Amino acid sequence: MQVMTPSGKAFEQRKVFGKEKNLIALPDLVEVQRNSYQWFFQSDTDPDARNSQGLQELFDEVFPIESYDGSFALEFVRYYVDPVVMSLDEARSRDLTWSRPLRATIRLANRKTREIKEEEIYLGDFPAMTERGTFIINGTERVVVNQLARSAGVYLSAELGIPGQESFLAKLIPDRGAWIEFDLAPGEVLSVKIDNRKKIPVTLMLRAFGIQTTDELLALFGAKEVERDLVEDEVKGMLLAEAIVSGEGDGAIAIPKNKRLTKEDLEALWESGRTKIWVWDVDPAISATIERDNTATPDAAMLELFRKLRPNEPARMENAREYINSIFFDPRRYNLGRVGRYKINRRLNLDIPSTERLLTVEDIVSIIKGLIRLREGNEHMDDIDHLGNRRVRAVGELLQNQVRIGLLRMERIARERMTTTPDLATAMAKDLINVRPISAALREFFGSGQLSQFMDQTNPLAELTHRRRLSALGPGGLSRERAGFEARDVHHTHYGRVCPIETPEGPNIGLVTSLATFARINEYGFLVCPRRKVVNGMLTDEIVYLSADDEDEYYVGRADTPISEEGHVLPTDGGTGIYVRHHDNTIEILPEQLQYMDISPKQIVSISTALIPFLEHDDANRALMGSNMQRQAVPLVFPDSPIVGTGIEHRIAKDSGSCSVSKRAGTVTYVDSDRIEITTEDNDKDIYSMPKFRRSNQGTIIHQKPIVTNGQQIDAGEVIADGQACYGGELALGRNVLVAFVSWEGYNFEDAILLSQKLVKEDFYTSIHIEEYEVESRDTKLGPEEISRDIPNVGEDALKNLDEDGIVRIGAEVKAGDILVGKVTPKGESDQSPEEKLLRAIFGEKAREVRDTCLRVPHGEGGKVVEIKRLSRDKNSEDMSPGVNEVVKVYVAQFRKITEGDKMAGRHGNKGVVSRIMAEEDMPYLSDGTPVDVVLNPLGVPSRMNLGQVLETVMGFVAMQNGWKVVTPVFESATAEDLMPYVKEIQSTKYPEMRDDCKITLFDGRTGEPMANKVAVGVMYMLKLIHLVDDKIHARSIGPYSLITQQPLGGKTQFGGQRFGEMEVWALEGYGAAHMLQEMLTVKSDDIRGRLKTYERIVKGENLAKPGVPESFRVLIKELQGLGLDVEIKYSDGSFGELVLSEEDDDNGRESRRHVSFKPDSTVDSLEEDFGLSRPSKSLSDKDLFHEHAAEYSSIELHETDAEKEAEVLRDGDTDLFSDVAPKKIDQGDDI
Repeated sequence: MQVMTPSGKAFEQRKVFGKEKNLIALPDLVEVQRNSYQWFFQSDTDPDARNSQGLQELFDEVFPIESYDGSFALEFVRYYVDPVVMSLDEARSRDLTWSRPLRATIRLANRKTREIKEEEIYLGDFPAMTERGTFIINGTERVVVNQLARSAGVYLSAELGIPGQESFLAKLIPDRGAWIEFDLAPGEVLSVKIDNRKKIPVTLMLRAFGIQTTDELLALFGAKEVERDLVEDEVKGMLLAEAIVSGEGDGAIAIPKNKRLTKEDLEALWESGRTKIWVWDVDPAISATIERDNTATPDAAMLELFRKLRPNEPARMENAREYINSIFFDPRRYNLGRVGRYKINRRLNLDIPSTERLLTVEDIVSIIKGLIRLREGNEHMDDIDHLGNRRVRAVGELLQNQVRIGLLRMERIARERMTTTPDLATAMAKDLINVRPISAALREFFGSGQLSQFMDQTNPLAELTHRRRLSALGPGGLSRERAGFEARDVHHTHYGRVCPIETPEGPNIGLVTSLATFARINEYGFLVCPRRKVVNGMLTDEIVYLSADDEDEYYVGRADTPISEEGHVLPTDGGTGIYVRHHDNTIEILPEQLQYMDISPKQIVSISTALIPFLEHDDANRALMGSNMQRQAVPLVFPDSPIVGTGIEHRIAKDSGSCSVSKRAGTVTYVDSDRIEITTEDNDKDIYSMPKFRRSNQGTIIHQKPIVTNGQQIDAGEVIADGQACYGGELALGRNVLVAFVSWEGYNFEDAILLSQKLVKEDFYTSIHIEEYEVESRDTKLGPEEISRDIPNVGEDALKNLDEDGIVRIGAEVKAGDILVGKVTPKGESDQSPEEKLLRAIFGEKAREVRDTCLRVPHGEGGKVVEIKRLSRDKNSEDMSPGVNEVVKVYVAQFRKITEGDKMAGRHGNKGVVSRIMAEEDMPYLSDGTPVDVVLNPLGVPSRMNLGQVLETVMGFVAMQNGWKVVTPVFESATAEDLMPYVKEIQSTKYPEMRDDCKITLFDGRTGEPMANKVAVGVMYMLKLIHLVDDKIHARSIGPYSLITQQPLGGKTQFGGQRFGEMEVWALEGYGAAHMLQEMLTVKSDDIRGRLKTYERIVKGENLAKPGVPESFRVLIKELQGLGLDVEIKYSDGSFGELVLSEEDDDNGRESRRHVSFKPDSTVDSLEEDFGLSRPSKSLSDKDLFHEHAAEYSSIELHETDAEKEAEVLRDGDTDLFSDVAPKKIDQGDDI
């Protein structure tokens, strides 16, 4: 056991319990992102000396762009990547993209006059990568996730059926272009499918690739000599590779070349004295295919191929040649890619140059031979989930694929402009090139692409893990629905490359994974991991990075394989052999046969999982939860690094970019809370600024504080300022607390957690959360909105925190409903009265009517205003959206102490919700009077099988008593034997009643009585997770309703209600609570008028009205009518009619406003007399006819009745006096 002093003086010394020495340090944990971006731009390379990769490769592909007649061409010379034009903070505060301009030198060449015009063209702004491996897009930090996708190459497989009836397939997947599938089915010809279209004989394709004759075709597979003593059945059916001349001496051909040999042919041959003959070395399937193929020349093959692939087009030779050339021989349309060529050469043992990116005849022949070997059992099938067949597309390659789309669109436009520009001789390159397609492609990729994600900034670990994530989803990858079990499962090649533990629990399980600690990506995009070379049983210091394909060929031992002091590999456990991995098996071999060894036990897992101490004692499912929950831990105001660590906390804190790290060695000459100055040995000054109380994407804080002092000597790469969730340069996601595993009055039932008031009082788990509120003032049709302190109908008390512009002041305490920004919007103008016209004339526009549209603190929120950002069109005109005059952002910070309902967790998947915070004096205490901080349920351990938490608790107790912080790395943790001496020491000095299993007597804090049994007590590192009760607690009485169904919205963000679902309805039905059920489905939901009436009656203290018809019922009827179905309502009295929702419903819930029925000879006067209608009018359609009685009448019915029948007012429910005639109904305002 040694004491470790990590590099950098800010770290604490820790006692190390690990046994293995790390031969190499962890690689840079963000190099995947940085290297890939650098590969794409090559910005550090001289513009004229760049390799053909990334952006350079794209320009080489697309240029030169020639006009259709070939007389003009646009040629690419070089490109320049300029420095960024603004600071990171400026891009964040103004909601801009942090980018760097791209310029290219382009020549316009006139091929006729040989005149060349060269100029520099601006090609748009490319998002720049920050030092942390992220992008700032529209002011927010985003990450491009690495994609783990199927590699280009050839894959052999079999479709198993009845023995002897299997079908053998070879899939050829290019980087770009048509997929080709070769099929060797029993009793059939060898066929090929291009892009899943019709099957064609493979010989047809070979001929189309330029094979002139059948002899040439057969020669591709070679000939062999067979002797007379070979079994006749084996020779019979073969194709003759030479013409057999008759023995008569006349030169006549007895048996022609390429003939299939029969029994008679063979007898004749042997009788003529021949002992050997040459036959073509081809499989019967190939000879059968040649016989079935009736084309004889490449041209005929091309025509036939064209007919099969494009059956609806006229089969002309030039069309066929152009089409076949475009799909197979045009590098823009068909390209195997560098990786595809590498994989095909490797799989089929070919030696074709890597620059040959098109399919060759040699490739096709090798694939056919491979299929035949597979049928004979001499070749293995490919496993598509093997990491040798899946490669990582990092940000550079994903960006390249996206920019290619933009450049090809640009090329098409340029070529069209070359045709349409009237005087091309005087045009310049910039007149022909349109850069918009490139900008649009970039915007689409970074703004809405599936792999460009809003960065998880909950804490430094979440940030780092997000950048190291591998996703099988995205364009060109799998989809959640199609991905089966095999694609999600752990594969043997994941060992040391992909973490087998860290993956989400939901529908993405196994599709989104994480890079293992030491894994890297090689030049072809395949995952490689370091192994230590062993020669003749002797361990060397040579480190070799092996891909999954390479590793399968070797015997690879584990990191804990016994090694003598001289470096010799020793047999395991006194036996003669050692256990090693070979392919997907674990086998026993002699030590001398070992070829490679793992370099570290932790290389199997990801960085999140490597933070879990005693990981080997946890069930994998719980370790998965532990890995995922550490990423959800909230940065605390007073963090502390874990007493029981695993040794990589300092590397995570440093590589995450949350801490400030010195670039050069020197002496600290100035330090305060905002700035550190370091004077280097060359007398230069390095100034480091520290972010303060900045809001992260998740609303937690980004905040740094210095950990160096004036005059301190600093090394390069040393942590000089702690970030959020860091302490002393180490990751510090939670706090070390004293826990006891004991049931306590049911308060820790079902994983609930009982806390001591001390944790609240001493701010153990207090965190700061910052919320952003934004308001825009826009131009409306009625005039511009104004940000103002002058708000209608608002008292002075509500304005006390606002400045003269109506914006809240920094430092103000605000609560729900308080105004943050005063804003007024012009109202729609109604007809003005003479008084209003006078006021408008006197005071001008000031007297216009405005609405209060202030930004207020939402329901349930509040806190202290910490920052205001104000952007206006006159100052930042280029950043503003159209129609927006001003944007104001207000940042409100909350100080959140831990409370009941908050979620907490350890590092072993042991999560729970705080159920009670109890007075410190009532908590159980140890024999020396120390009260415990947390009481956990012991039943949470055995069934979950995460014993790591118990071992951590014991180790934490021992370390706390000795004043240590310890390192116990994963898979080489401290053992009971390591701890026993220290346990004995504690027993003899402090807690004599402590048992050897570290259980101790605990006393009830309320009674002082000792508990009946001894209890496991120790120190555990516990985290407060971002699932906080303050963000979740929610209640509503009246709030917003959905526009169509008129039902309440759902969720806290919409201020919605609780859904009373199908099963809840069953419960009320079961209780027979009919009235309550009716209320739930009507007035508490979508009976619009019923809602209003109920509210009105409650306010007035009257009895409630009867519920009406729910709006959703009306929506249903309208939907049915929309389908052309005539739907009518049958009322309780048996009558039919339309559903009319009214203000006042009677017992039937039907329309109760009156219908006016009258005879055709009624006059306006008589109507006034009969019905009390005022203001006689000439027309029945005059609105004045109804005047103040309008609310009482909904329509008029005209009846053709006998003269003696008088007009009647018909009410709903009355017997129809005019049942013998059909009424004609008109509504108010209709002409009669």
